[in-house]
Amino acid sequence: MYFATFFRRPITWIFLCLLVLTTQSVSRAQDPDDDVIRTETSLVQLNIGVVDKQGHPITSLTRNDFTVYEDGIKQTIQRFEPVEAPFSLVLLLDMSGSTINFRQQLKLASQRFLDALAPEDRVSVIQFDTKVKTLIGFNTDRQKTAYAIDIANGKGETRFYEALRYALRELDKEGKRRKAIVVLTDGLDTEMRGVDRRNLVNVQTDEQAIAAVKEKGTPELNQILAFADRLGVSIFPLALPSGDPKRLPLQDPNITGIYTAARLRLQALSDRTGGRLNEINKLEQMALLYREVAASIRTLYTLSYQANNDRTRGKWHEIRIEVPNQDLTARTKPGYFGR
Repeated sequence: MYFATFFRRPITWIFLCLLVLTTQSVSRAQDPDDDVIRTETSLVQLNIGVVDKQGHPITSLTRNDFTVYEDGIKQTIQRFEPVEAPFSLVLLLDMSGSTINFRQQLKLASQRFLDALAPEDRVSVIQFDTKVKTLIGFNTDRQKTAYAIDIANGKGETRFYEALRYALRELDKEGKRRKAIVVLTDGLDTEMRGVDRRNLVNVQTDEQAIAAVKEKGTPELNQILAFADRLGVSIFPLALPSGDPKRLPLQDPNITGIYTAARLRLQALSDRTGGRLNEINKLEQMALLYREVAASIRTLYTLSYQANNDRTRGKWHEIRIEVPNQDLTARTKPGYFGR
């Protein structure tokens, strides 16, 4: 009798509806793939660099100079941005314990990167160590951005993949602008090191360790690549020498496998997104490589096309770009996996 009366009250039904909606909202907010799912789209965006036989960038092409093929089928270009169009860039700084000994060089090199950008490019600075933190949001004030780099500080673990996911979510808020991430790191994510260590526990030689590396099969990497695909984000890693598997002081197969896996994942991030991996052989090269990355970004065209309706999960879609002059080479991401 009491329950029948209780559920007949209008205020009770309103309360129950609100409770259900709130529960659903909390459930969605706790879903780690929520940000990826929300960006589901069949619009494919490509950042394209074009060079001549000598490797010099060509920056005067138009929409009509490009032909795009997906799985061998010619696509209709719906949107085209020349090289002068502004970017939204995330400058991602590794402030974990492994970078403490050269922080000043790191900061000065990052600040020189700002000088090489176009005035309309919007830049956000995000640091990562045990936590991920925005030091300054997207803006065009180079003085404020340089100050944000100057106050970067941290120690402890390396949450590299968490930082990449965070940066992609921030770029998602920048709408239809062209997007890129420039990240300085050794690539040795703390959680992934633990996974690799367990996978390599039985290897006896360096050759066995390298063969056991599954750099393209980790869920963390695949999720980030899928998210970057949807947003049209190119990733440009600057790989610190401290993460170079060829420079290990200890010749241990387990360590060799861990460092090799980390470096191969950095390569996959750049290759699959149309960026470029820059290996820093000497710390004195950081400023030069930062400027070269900025120059590369400033020579990219961006175009978009509507993909067909075949979105079978896990199916690979190959992308090919043609330009009319055979002496020119167009470079972009090689394709993407349907989800």
